[in-house]
Amino acid sequence: MKKLFILAGPTAVGKTDISIEVAKKIDGEIISADSMQIYKYMNIGSAKIAKGEMQEIPHYLIDIIDPKENFNVSRYKNLAEKTIEDIYSRNKFPMLVGGTGLYINSLICNYGFTDAKVDVNYRNYLENLAKVQGREYVHSLLKDIDAVSYERLYPNDLKRVVRALEVHKLTGKTIGEFNSKDSLYDIPYKIYYFVLNMDRVKLYERINKRVDLMIEKGLIDEVKNLKSMGYTKDMQSMKGIGYKELIRYLEGDISLDEAVYLIKKGSRNYAKRQLTWFRKDERVIWVNKDEFTSNKEIVNYIINTLVTC
Repeated sequence: MKKLFILAGPTAVGKTDISIEVAKKIDGEIISADSMQIYKYMNIGSAKIAKGEMQEIPHYLIDIIDPKENFNVSRYKNLAEKTIEDIYSRNKFPMLVGGTGLYINSLICNYGFTDAKVDVNYRNYLENLAKVQGREYVHSLLKDIDAVSYERLYPNDLKRVVRALEVHKLTGKTIGEFNSKDSLYDIPYKIYYFVLNMDRVKLYERINKRVDLMIEKGLIDEVKNLKSMGYTKDMQSMKGIGYKELIRYLEGDISLDEAVYLIKKGSRNYAKRQLTWFRKDERVIWVNKDEFTSNKEIVNYIINTLVTC
């Protein structure tokens, strides 16, 4: 199986610096998994890495979409898969780095097994059959194709009985097989999935400081420039944290202090949601930054873990 390295974590945890040092050691090239860094002109508010900070490590899927365009996970998956193959073709190690869990999962979870998940006609047929011949009869249809569901479900639980029959008709699998993690994780990559974390209080302090630094670097002017270019608050891109709040400030809706407060609050809440998302995946190797004294130690730990995986 082809190898795919992943470094994820909440906003402001410090993924960028560590990913570059890992890339140097494993001959890697980095694919961004960030839903804001794909947009052009949105540099400060997305904490986008500058060319000079890349240290000659190739980065992909950054600055590729005009902010007026709608972008979705399907487009991301298509672009990322092509990029992964391109990196493989040069015998490099593809590295997926970012905090957008949905983008990451589009590549490392087999969502294709849920493609054909509804057959309305068959469902209606079974529901009508239950009215004519009884729920017990419909329940008995499970006996030969899904004995586990037949024993587990009661005839009166028609909704679940019908669902089990429907899944088997669509996929040839029992509903237990269909819903199993084995199916969800049936992907063409051998993944090495690391997630950075740290003490929550320290993380929130980093987030607050980063927002202050963004303001100092000129985030307000960046938003003004985007508005002057015709980008509006109704666009998907401009609804990102940092942009939507400053648009409200520039339109006289709220004060600057209120806008900064809301950016910090929104960023902290986003970090909390990110961590909740990553905890759902049992393949994750957690890296607690508080257990290390430097990024160098963290990088060495990741490399040593890669070797033993």
